[in-house]
Order: sequence, then structure tokens, then C-alpha cells
Amino acid sequence: MLRGACQSLAPADHRFSTAKFTAHEFRRLFATDLVNNGVPIHIGAALLGHLSLQTTRGYVAVFDEDVTRHYQQFLDNRRHLRPQAEYRPATTDEWSAFEDHFDTRKVELGTCGRPYGSPCQHEHACIRCPVLRINPDMIPRLKVIEQDLIDRRARAEHEGWKGEIEGIDLTLSLLRQKHAEALRLSGHPRTVHLGMPSAAP
Repeated sequence: MLRGACQSLAPADHRFSTAKFTAHEFRRLFATDLVNNGVPIHIGAALLGHLSLQTTRGYVAVFDEDVTRHYQQFLDNRRHLRPQAEYRPATTDEWSAFEDHFDTRKVELGTCGRPYGSPCQHEHACIRCPVLRINPDMIPRLKVIEQDLIDRRARAEHEGWKGEIEGIDLTLSLLRQKHAEALRLSGHPRTVHLGMPSAAP
């Protein structure tokens, strides 16, 4: 039946002339239809007899419109669950606090990426913090800090401060990771000049 349908469509679209279907492809269609209609993927895996969810994910075709639709459904469900009172307009004080949060995230080496309304979890030890975003202009400053840590480590070794050495080694390791990441990101232009369009003659 499918072959006959393809042959009848081939004059209008040549791609149908070479279209072939196997029994296994119906499993893929079935998996895609299940997941795109809201069935949890682990249930789909059980129905298909898959031992791994990764196998089922490979069966499911994900289309851009499906991603958008599911995300919109998620947002709608979340809004439905939240109290309506939470959707009131922000007060002047609340807006001020929101803006102040981003001002206080500016630090010597760049920007703190912690979420809004959350305090610093690392007692402002920014070099060790995973959410510090290094400003590329501060890369030379990282080298100065690294040399200072190396000098402190040498002093700690001379004095036999083993606990200090352990802490400095951790800080050095994290600093070098941030330095490498900042160099990687600074190697690409942050803006792309597209030029000015010219009018067609």
C-alpha cells in the first residue's frame, strides 16, 4: 500500500520514486508519535522493549515545532500552578533591588554569574568560584595573581605549611583553568561586522 502511494505521488515529487519503508521504521514512527503526544519516554522505552532510554531517544525524531510546543506547554502549566498574586507588577523597591543585584555582581576579574537573589556561596573567593566570568581585559591580571600564588607556595614549602600548600595548589589549579578558558573565549571576536547592505540597482 505504501509503495503504491509513493508511486502515485512520484510524478509530483521525485523523492517518492525512491522512498522505501521497512517494518523497523514503523517502530521509529511509533516512538516519535508516543513521545510527541506526551507519553513519558521511559514508558515508550518499556513499550518498545528497550533496556536503555538512549536507544529510545535515538528512535524519536524531534522537530523544531515540537520543541517549541512542548516548551510552551511547560510554561503554561507552570503559570497555571503559580498563585495569581505572584503576577502583580514589581514595586519600585523591587526593581531597585533587582538592579542592585547586577551591580554587586561586578568584581575585579569580571562578573559573578550567581542567580538573582542569591548570596555569594564562596565568601568572595572568586578565583575558586565556578560562576566567575573572566573579563578578557583582565587576563594579564590573572598572570600577576598566579605569580603571587607561586611565590606564596614557595614560602609555604620553606616554612612547612602543608595545609597552606594544599589550599594554594587548589587555587592555582582553578586559576589556570579560568585563564585557559578566558584565552579561548578571547580568541574569537565578540562582534561580527556584517557590513552595510547595498541597494539593488
